[in-house]
Amino acid sequence: MEKITIEPVTRIEGHAKVTIYLGDNGKVDRAYLHVNEWRGFEKFTEGRPYFEMPQITPRICGICPVSHHLASALACDQVAGAVPPRPANLLRELMHMGQFIQSHAMHFFELAGPDLLLGFDADPAIRNVVGLIEANPELALKAVRLRAFGQDIIKRIAGRRIHPNHSVPGGVNAPLAEPDREDLLSRIDEQTEVIRSAVQLARSWFEGNQELVAAFAVFPSGYLGLVDGEGALQLFSGKLRLMDQDGIVMEEFAPADYLDHIGEHVEDWSYLKFPFLRRLGWPQGTYRVGPLARLNVAEKISTPLAQEEFRQYKTQGGGRPLAGSLWYHYARMIEALYAIERAKEILLDPEVTSTRLRVDPDGFTCRGVGCLEAPRGTLFHDYRTDGNGMLTQVNMIVATGHNNWAMNRAVELVAKTFVDGNQLTEGMLNRVEGAIRAYDPCLSCSTHLIGAMPIEIRVCDSRGGEIRKVVR
Repeated sequence: MEKITIEPVTRIEGHAKVTIYLGDNGKVDRAYLHVNEWRGFEKFTEGRPYFEMPQITPRICGICPVSHHLASALACDQVAGAVPPRPANLLRELMHMGQFIQSHAMHFFELAGPDLLLGFDADPAIRNVVGLIEANPELALKAVRLRAFGQDIIKRIAGRRIHPNHSVPGGVNAPLAEPDREDLLSRIDEQTEVIRSAVQLARSWFEGNQELVAAFAVFPSGYLGLVDGEGALQLFSGKLRLMDQDGIVMEEFAPADYLDHIGEHVEDWSYLKFPFLRRLGWPQGTYRVGPLARLNVAEKISTPLAQEEFRQYKTQGGGRPLAGSLWYHYARMIEALYAIERAKEILLDPEVTSTRLRVDPDGFTCRGVGCLEAPRGTLFHDYRTDGNGMLTQVNMIVATGHNNWAMNRAVELVAKTFVDGNQLTEGMLNRVEGAIRAYDPCLSCSTHLIGAMPIEIRVCDSRGGEIRKVVR
């Protein structure tokens, strides 16, 4: 049996490799995604004071530190028995919307964009953000400014773009200045139009590539995401809704009860666990999270522009959940549109510049579960402490963990559909990488290496002898 190795997988956050095993006929027999990083945050934070976690956990990731910062703060609120005042929650949610804007913009234009806009078979030398700039400099400049706007929202609230130090148990530590509010409002309509253009671009691409979309990693699964009391898309708070492959709601539960519903399976070939629904067991209980899942479980979106696009998007499934992995890209930009509309709503709220920002602890509980929707999917921070507030146990399930099974399934399906070991091309292997990029995984952005990161593909015979090697 021959083996093809793709290492590292490119244009994702973090490091992973793919192994593809070929049968004697040159066709793909099976394929695996290996996550070969280990963070250890759950273990080395034990023994620390709980209130340090909103500053420690953003270092998990340099791309979505806001998500970890806020999930940690939500858990710490519960540990401290402190309910933040409304202005504090408005600022937290506004920062969260800034995170969605910058993260979704970066992924659509810079990570997935080269495949969608230049083609999976384009020359690797140009199939990147530089190639996009050369092909459409006006669009590329708008994309850069859009991401910068999302980052600026974060900076105006937290003082810096990454690793914020703003949310604390019971609230936040600084108000939004009126000049900052006015400046953000003066620019938000222009950036909303950029996102609307991106949504139109995504829709047009899907309309023109229906055959590829229908053949690219389409498989049934469950779907998990937050919704509000009316079933609308929710990114910052709400209840968890789990839907089956046919669109039937199987369970709805409070985030604090997640351990009653979700278990984690371990395989010896990956450092990343495989969450599953306990009532169905492993692997029948596997599910997906993130933009595709969130739009599958939601019944509506509360902002007008995103709701109109959501209505059109929903027609693609004919009343059933969309199951194709490439639909993640379209769903991602609809969420970006919701995020910027919601950001404007918050900026227009009179309480957003209030100085009523924090309450003192009122009844130490020794347990807190923070849950929100990170750009890549549902995020849990679960803290247990002793009576002095020192952490005794920490559990985190990150969005990419929820999608681990789905990414492996997507890799294998795309490899079997597009890879021919007898006539191997770089474009075939890029499609396998593209299956992973659809999920926008964040494997461990804070521990990436500095320097050159070549990709080496080795084809070996059944005895491990090298037949061919390609390096880029």
